[in-house]
Amino acid sequence: MWLLLAFLTVPLIEIGLFIQVGGLIGLWPTLAIVIITAVLGTWLVRTQGAMAMNDLRGSFSTQRDPTEPLAHGAMILIAGVLLLTPGFFTDAVGFALLMPPFRRAAFQYLRKRVKVARFDMGGGQEPHRHYPHDPGTIEGDFQEVDTDPHHKSDKPSGWTKH
Repeated sequence: MWLLLAFLTVPLIEIGLFIQVGGLIGLWPTLAIVIITAVLGTWLVRTQGAMAMNDLRGSFSTQRDPTEPLAHGAMILIAGVLLLTPGFFTDAVGFALLMPPFRRAAFQYLRKRVKVARFDMGGGQEPHRHYPHDPGTIEGDFQEVDTDPHHKSDKPSGWTKH
């Protein structure tokens, strides 16, 4: 229901703002502002996104909880989509999401309301299986094909050199 409301409300807000701003400054300055905010927003998303990726890599390398860097990255991605969408309201929300203090506040707000029921690292079929750490060990399954030890073939198997 909230998504439907957003899809109805946001375009109406944008149309109203375009009419108001366009009436005040004219068509061409309004279009120039839309283009400038898209270009500036793209540049800011790139720089903020690179910093967020560095934070995420740092959390993985130091084995810290990656939740906050992932959330910041998602908010930066949403900001990029909003900044590329023509409009003054979406640009304002997009630029707000690019500000780290706003992202931190939004993250704290969401953290209080979202509960993670379970989090597993890996995701394999057998979560408690431990594999050997010897790099010379190769894990695998086999199936015995020929059970007759007296069977000889004239053709090479392909697994040996001649």
